[in-house]
Amino acid sequence: MNKKVRVRFAPSPTGGLHLGGVRTVLYNYLFAKQNGGDFIVRIEDTDQTRFVPGAEEYIFNCLAWCGLQPDESPLHGGEYGPYRQSERKPLYRKYAEQLVNEGFAYYAFDTPAELEEMRNSLKTAENPSPQYDATTRMGMKNSLSMPAEEVTAKLANGDNHVVRIKMPSNEKISFTDLIHGEVEFDSSVVDDKVLLKADGMPTYHLAVVVDDYLMKITHAFRGEEWLSSAPVHVLLWKYLFGIEQMPQWAHLPLILGPSGKLSKRDGAKYGFPVFAMNWTDPKTNELVEGFKERGFLPEAFINMLAFLGWNDGSGQELFSIEELVSKFSIGRVHKAGAKFDFEKAKWYNHEWIKKLPASHIAENIKELFAAKNIAVTSDEYFIKVLDLVKDRCTLLTDFYEQSVYFFQSPQQLDTAAVLPKWNAEKSAFFESYCELLHNISSWELSFIENEFKQLAAAKNIKPGELQLPMRIMLVGGKFGPAVFEIASMIGKEETISRIKKALTIFNQ
Repeated sequence: MNKKVRVRFAPSPTGGLHLGGVRTVLYNYLFAKQNGGDFIVRIEDTDQTRFVPGAEEYIFNCLAWCGLQPDESPLHGGEYGPYRQSERKPLYRKYAEQLVNEGFAYYAFDTPAELEEMRNSLKTAENPSPQYDATTRMGMKNSLSMPAEEVTAKLANGDNHVVRIKMPSNEKISFTDLIHGEVEFDSSVVDDKVLLKADGMPTYHLAVVVDDYLMKITHAFRGEEWLSSAPVHVLLWKYLFGIEQMPQWAHLPLILGPSGKLSKRDGAKYGFPVFAMNWTDPKTNELVEGFKERGFLPEAFINMLAFLGWNDGSGQELFSIEELVSKFSIGRVHKAGAKFDFEKAKWYNHEWIKKLPASHIAENIKELFAAKNIAVTSDEYFIKVLDLVKDRCTLLTDFYEQSVYFFQSPQQLDTAAVLPKWNAEKSAFFESYCELLHNISSWELSFIENEFKQLAAAKNIKPGELQLPMRIMLVGGKFGPAVFEIASMIGKEETISRIKKALTIFNQ
């Protein structure tokens, strides 16, 4: 019987959650849900020097906005906890000691100064960054190079030490990656990574293997940047638990920006977000804008992310999360890096704004309006307005400009669009039109439009020459839905008031 699928996303609480991180979450989530499995979030906070307050809360807020809720996590509980590695610290020493006792790892007592001295003394043009490995370890202070009694004394004395893996020489280490296929490494070019630090905390290398085993992880999807660490992890699986226990791995391609791997610097330079939500760097107090605050819908954000490295081959581009769960295949994830295109991201958002009912986005837009001190007194009217303008909105933030004139008279008029062709005849037309509107008994779009066209014909003016001035009068600019639809929505008194106010400006 096959094991139940269990996947995990294991972020470090060191900063904001960027595009690559959320895509890793998404692919894990889709695979788990498609296979009736569990999606786990495990916080990898073993490096306490890089811990950033608020980062963990930020990560879970991002996942909640995206709609990618874990089945197990520090917040959601589960039978394989704790789900923060810092709270699992007592677990790891046992496995590190097992590796030492079986000859696969060793204690190293070198001070930072001694490590620096080694790197400086062995540095050459051919080897600018000497490693702690099979070629150097016997010249260092560790349990392989020192007499056993001295090692025992140092341990009994509580001397600072780390545990390093003893990488074998000239061994081929291979595994089958679900994206890259058969991957092979030469053990001789891999250094003796630290597994357990002096403070007793594990490094990523030991913790990820132990935790994946104890949490019964069956598939591990992570960024391609971790591929170089794979030989260490393969050996740890082999030494500790047996290679047959190792999860199936998939190393996801990088997300590329204009200058290579997508970075925060790219976002600052080219004006697009790289984080899911706004993130303020506590060290610099610098605010980095996120997709949510820029005005993206989570549906569009997720849809766009899915296609950064994957497609189902059908030509379909708009997928709901349910459709993605149904169609996703790790086998169709590309090996090559995926180029992020902000214009395409905005296209997805525009399409999703058009696709979703206005009621779905109404609360988001209400918040934008409230921030601008625009009161929404009728939900029915508000939804109707949003339906009228949503095809013109690429981002949620566009809704304010595209619809504020339905709630208040425009503060400024684009007079430059009107005055070059403005004349006394047009002014007289609108004076007469206001009188006609005042006397209309039924304020319906057809009546408003018919009166307009009939009066234009009577005054021998083409309706097209009059509609732009009327749009500027009602809206303030050259945009918006059909002008008579706007008039029917804002009502008789407001329409007449705006026309008369504009006439005083145009006739100056």
